[in-house]
Amino acid sequence: MPEVSVPFEHPDVRVIVDTMFLEGALQPVQAHGSPTDLPEWVKVGLVEDPHALGNLVSEGVRRIAADLPDANATHRDWVELARRLGEVISRFNSLSTEIAEPIQQQLCKLQRDADERLRGWLVQHYADLPSLPAAKGPVMVHHVPRYLALRRNVVEERVALLVFDGLALDQWFQIREHLAARLPGFSAEEGGCFAWLPTLTSVSRQALFSGLKPREFSNSIETTSQEPSLWARFWQENGLRKPEIVYQKGLKRTEQLAELEDAISKPATRVAGIVVDMVDEIVHGAMLGKRGIAGQINTWCETGFVEKLFLLLTEQGYQIYLTADHGNVDAEGIGRLSQGVVSELRGERVRTYRSEPLAASVPSEIDAFRFNSSGLPPDFLPVYAGTRGAFVPKGDQIVAHGGISVEELIVPFIKINIKRPAS
Repeated sequence: MPEVSVPFEHPDVRVIVDTMFLEGALQPVQAHGSPTDLPEWVKVGLVEDPHALGNLVSEGVRRIAADLPDANATHRDWVELARRLGEVISRFNSLSTEIAEPIQQQLCKLQRDADERLRGWLVQHYADLPSLPAAKGPVMVHHVPRYLALRRNVVEERVALLVFDGLALDQWFQIREHLAARLPGFSAEEGGCFAWLPTLTSVSRQALFSGLKPREFSNSIETTSQEPSLWARFWQENGLRKPEIVYQKGLKRTEQLAELEDAISKPATRVAGIVVDMVDEIVHGAMLGKRGIAGQINTWCETGFVEKLFLLLTEQGYQIYLTADHGNVDAEGIGRLSQGVVSELRGERVRTYRSEPLAASVPSEIDAFRFNSSGLPPDFLPVYAGTRGAFVPKGDQIVAHGGISVEELIVPFIKINIKRPAS
């Protein structure tokens, strides 16, 4: 691959350098005692004092807020918005409490405004998403297997799909920065796609592994136990034999990689579906919000698990794709729904019901709303917590998923490349 020379001396390049730092295309570096004669356009890439990154985050929030997608936006516009927002949230979560506090309200307003705009857009466009073509990349998570099958038929003999359960885009960017620093030859082709609503694991992850819309697996929509057979069935319908297909879940620690290696190193194996569930586990035990989760993800990354997983798959000749079944969001309790066994699935951000009268039984004083999708079974009716609410005691602060927000609904879809040094 030829060397790329960026003409930083050109005015047209210099004028967008600050935007590239604001939106994550470039990363600022620590600087101690930098030369005083540096031009201003260079200084935006230097973190010379603890407040510089805070200023960068605040300016990023301002720019995104001024450029939210409107009712005529495309799904690609929303994926791009989610990417920009994820970069800003990731940086915000890395700030010290002292520097983050003055920015927090500004960021929260942006998140609420983006979610409200997204909800209005979904009313008009969500029903169109499941049937959009996926040849250039998945639009929704159930397109992912179909896209991988196309890639495998063309150029990729072995394919590994890593599903980081519950991974929001901001958390992917955090993991990416760790890998860029620790894994020589690492690069990522970054995109995103829409999870299924409601953004629950049993709905969206099953769609992801099966290639089906939720109404097509209505008998198992409340459990993930059928994922291995659904994954195998998809690939058998696309020309593979059962011994060529691997599914493994529950990965999170380095000592588990030996068992995975046994499965993926067999000469017959062609596709591997792998669930990495550490982030979801951290989220469900979170006590300090998404900023606290960021610290726990850093600690997990320091164990070396992620780079060892990527290297293992690369050494065995797999092209790696990484995605998630849903993201997660900071939420505040709006009150419990005391309905006994009326609700079938009881997520913190959504409740599902099996009939219209039961769905209508949610008390009117609770801030909740209906959003029905044609892709769901007719007797699977979600009721969502409003704004960034959760069906937990009033005022409780939690991190949750299941609802409708940019951070929950638009997930990473990443092609991982690791260039091995020439031997």
